[in-house]
Amino acid sequence: MAALMNGFGSLQCKAMVHVEKGHMQASGMAFFSPVNRCAQVHISRFCSIPHFIGAKSVSASQLRMRHKVGSIRASAASCLQDDTTKYFDFVVIGSGVAGLRYALEVSKYGSVAIITKAEPHESNTNYAQGGVSAVLCPSDSVESHMQDTIVAGAYLCDEETVRVVCTEGPERVKELIAMGASFDHGEDGRLHLAREGGHSHNRIVHSADMTGREIERALLQAVDNDDNISLFGHHFAIDLLTCQSNGEIYCYGVDSLDAETQKAIRFISKVTLLASGGVGHIYPSTTNPPVATGDGIAMSHRAQAVISNMEFVQFHPTALSDEGLPIKPATRRENAFLITEAVRGDGGILYNQSMERFMTSYDDRAELAPRDVVARSIDDQLKKRGEKYVLLDISHKPREKVLAHFPNIAAECLRHGLDITQQPIPVVPAAHYMCGGVRAGLQGETNVKGLYVAGEVACTGLHGANRLASNSLLEALVFARRAVQPSIDHMVDADVDPSFAKKWARPVLSVSLRDSILSDIIEKTKQARMELQSIMWEYVGIVRSTNRLKHAEWKISDLESEWVEFLFRRGWKPTMVGVETCEMRNLFCCAKLVVKSALARHESRGLHFTEDFPYLEESKRKPTVIFPTHIQELTWSSKPLQKQLQCK
Repeated sequence: MAALMNGFGSLQCKAMVHVEKGHMQASGMAFFSPVNRCAQVHISRFCSIPHFIGAKSVSASQLRMRHKVGSIRASAASCLQDDTTKYFDFVVIGSGVAGLRYALEVSKYGSVAIITKAEPHESNTNYAQGGVSAVLCPSDSVESHMQDTIVAGAYLCDEETVRVVCTEGPERVKELIAMGASFDHGEDGRLHLAREGGHSHNRIVHSADMTGREIERALLQAVDNDDNISLFGHHFAIDLLTCQSNGEIYCYGVDSLDAETQKAIRFISKVTLLASGGVGHIYPSTTNPPVATGDGIAMSHRAQAVISNMEFVQFHPTALSDEGLPIKPATRRENAFLITEAVRGDGGILYNQSMERFMTSYDDRAELAPRDVVARSIDDQLKKRGEKYVLLDISHKPREKVLAHFPNIAAECLRHGLDITQQPIPVVPAAHYMCGGVRAGLQGETNVKGLYVAGEVACTGLHGANRLASNSLLEALVFARRAVQPSIDHMVDADVDPSFAKKWARPVLSVSLRDSILSDIIEKTKQARMELQSIMWEYVGIVRSTNRLKHAEWKISDLESEWVEFLFRRGWKPTMVGVETCEMRNLFCCAKLVVKSALARHESRGLHFTEDFPYLEESKRKPTVIFPTHIQELTWSSKPLQKQLQCK
């Protein structure tokens, strides 16, 4: 299941990997060589797709582009379409920067549905404070950005991917500006470029400390003005619609749960882009919004997609510690408030509670060291001193500069009685970013035909063992754009029959249960969620060991078994769905993937530090890969809701 393998590169291949005894042995390929093998797949879900109608009008040039596609006759479409089945050329799962940017491009060639589990703006993008890293200064270079990325990634990055992203990044930023995104400028009228930990140059394009919010605003406005895009809020993605044919898996859309109408809505599409974000809520404290429950990674795993590098969970070193605030929040936050990397980039200094500066004792780069180094250093200080937070001080900088650069942080702290221009900020590490995910090629393609990935849900090879600050929005922009042409090509060649949509059983809505039973299940699920988060923090946190990881594996397995047994004892069915329970099965699935990957890596590299293998080893410089296999033990969280079907 979890194995170490060299290389990333292209996933466009015909040959199949032979999975022996449930796992793949480490390959002997050179580190940066492309992957020339795909995963053997056996378990799948759903079948076939339609020749589609475009939902809205398209130009003559777009029609010429789609001349091979054809359309469903209007009369046939009206017979097949109902309020629970929707047909689109492209379905995008997620409304962050990756999903929105991709949708705006492919909408030129067909109808697009964006489905998102909450309000459209509620995504990790919206909470990104720092900015977008790009080479936009004459004194900077692509080679320098590449080197910084590879060093931060502990030399596990795929060099070709890094070159592509660093080279294409500046153009992607210019496109955002052309679309109306507003970034900060200096007195000379040029873009103000900030610097963050791990960067050798000032190259962070930003909008104060609310960059993600500004990018999200501009993209959502553009989407709202695009007649070929339909946006479906409060639609929870349940499972990808896939089938098996000639040893390969094909994706034809997704089943979703409309949380407002409590209906199961099926989206049939020729192409699916997964841009659903990360897995922060497998931990009790995370900077991620509540929607980040690993749905995309779990769905992809159930759909037999290859998963990679799940052990590399980035803990942001500086989340606001509510315990250290003069006025405590009245209620527990759903997600920790992020104190951006740019505070340290702007000269912020870390102290313990005795006001002793400590980063110089851990790394020559001090506060500008990469995030994994800073997070482990803070963790060490807290454990040695028995304290619950450290202090980040920016008060020695001019007041007007601090307020101009960090207005959102200043306002949040002042709301709780702390003036950051006069006092240090109490901070503590929190789960932040998943460097692993669904394994993607250079065009966002996966081993599942018709399924593309972009953003945090994807593992492209850019981040390696640790993400360089502000490379996440950059990666999302680049890969969202790179996935466009292969998606169009796939759409044009796709052969689909909409009548297949009626052949598959629908998910069963949990509202069919009695209210008292449903309340018990939801309460039990909340308890299981907190227990899982506690296990992950205690045993699979910043510093790990083989013994603790094995304990986590056992505890998670027991907890999941107990939870599932409770559900089914209370009348739950294998195909039943509800938002809370579906999120919980995804959290279980992702937590197990993280633990399996962590156990497979017998070294300390980047974000994965284990006491049993405390040193970095050159021979272990390979991605961790979890291949799909029918041999592994399947639980309710790791198998799709529907029975296996063959494509006809």
